[in-house]
Amino acid sequence: RDVERSRGLGDVYKRQLILASIIEKESGTQSERARISGVFHRRLAMGMRLQADSTIIYGLGAEFDGDIRRRDLRRDTPYNSYLHHGLPPTAIALPGLASIEAAVHPDLEDDVLYFVARGDGSHQFSSTLAEHNQAVRRYQLGIQ
Repeated sequence: RDVERSRGLGDVYKRQLILASIIEKESGTQSERARISGVFHRRLAMGMRLQADSTIIYGLGAEFDGDIRRRDLRRDTPYNSYLHHGLPPTAIALPGLASIEAAVHPDLEDDVLYFVARGDGSHQFSSTLAEHNQAVRRYQLGIQ
């Protein structure tokens, strides 16, 4: 019985480590890690795909040239969180302590489901897809 219980705990720890690795790669600032974790926790709880660019990059491996294209989002690797629900099969990076803490203690104080890089290391967070699409146009495509 203790062995079964420890296996279950191992799964929990593995999931937290995988999530922490994604947080590590997605977060540019210490202050945003828990909030990014909250986004991923909410998305997982709702059955949404994570849609984390870092998982696309990891899945592409040496083929990643610095830009993510639409075809990359459609490429079926086990790490593609745009295609597959849940977490990828393994960690995508070695997370630091701050990312592990964020994975275990997410900021769940708001209803944010989306974030996009602003280009300065920080992110714009959005609660609706319409807000997110507007932020993508502004920060990623340069359209005001």
